[in-house]
Amino acid sequence: MTRRRVVAVGAGAIAVAGLGGALAVDAVAGERTPAGKTPKGAPPEDCYVLTSEAVEGPYYIDADKIRKDVTEDREGIPLVLALKVIDSETCRPIRNAAVDIWHCDAVGVYSGYENMGSGGGGPAPTGEPPTGTPTDIPTGPPPGGGGGGHQEPTDDTRYLRGTWKTDRHGHVTFRTVFPGWYRGRCVHIHTKVHVDGEWTDAGYEGGHTCHTGQFFFDEESVIATETVEPYVSNTAERTTLTEDTIYDQSGATGGLLRLRYDKRDISKGVHATLTVGVDPTATHDGQGAPPAPSTSPSASAS
Repeated sequence: MTRRRVVAVGAGAIAVAGLGGALAVDAVAGERTPAGKTPKGAPPEDCYVLTSEAVEGPYYIDADKIRKDVTEDREGIPLVLALKVIDSETCRPIRNAAVDIWHCDAVGVYSGYENMGSGGGGPAPTGEPPTGTPTDIPTGPPPGGGGGGHQEPTDDTRYLRGTWKTDRHGHVTFRTVFPGWYRGRCVHIHTKVHVDGEWTDAGYEGGHTCHTGQFFFDEESVIATETVEPYVSNTAERTTLTEDTIYDQSGATGGLLRLRYDKRDISKGVHATLTVGVDPTATHDGQGAPPAPSTSPSASAS
């Protein structure tokens, strides 16, 4: 499988700025920790564990912009997403992989699909429920945009989307905003990892997709955003992490991010990290059915 050519943007869009100075607060332990450092007593990163695959969803746009900062004009809580991509068999970092991310904005709208409303599901239904026997066969994705086939873009906007390459340590970092929510899904970020392609002056070409997944946020952090503008304007019914039909309830293996932020004021910014274990020889394009969520966290191999 190959990817269509990805067109690079100007160098001014690729710098990733620091987040809230040199210090951040661990969202779990409440300890002040130097940015970029592992909090004391934190568990070691997972190794020899494949990160869960997930559906691509209807709103992926290939040949997206090559950039680290995907924010554009979107308002929201600053989010730095720092990932490490490793071979789950050898634990070695995968360098020069192309990593895509895309997600909705604070009120649940995806760029490229603004005409489809909040997450493609639109506003909550109003008025009296329909009566009688349905005469039409439903088409398109279910409300919430979690599954379903790919939808063609409705407009030319491309905010909160981008592609960047991993360095020799397997690291890649994006600057964006904390995602919002829409009917039928918990708060999440979509991702793809492409390998065996070629980076050129024009972008990234060829290769295959070895991982399609989603990143998730714990309930405490999401609840903290609900009183911050513009999230407070999001009136969509919110699906919790445990209610979500895509997240498999397996913690970091399932894409649950490790978060650091000031618990007194999340609006200052959030730093999210995760090690993504992939099989670079596999092909996972996310076109199949979503995996069934498990009822308990799976054990991580040491």
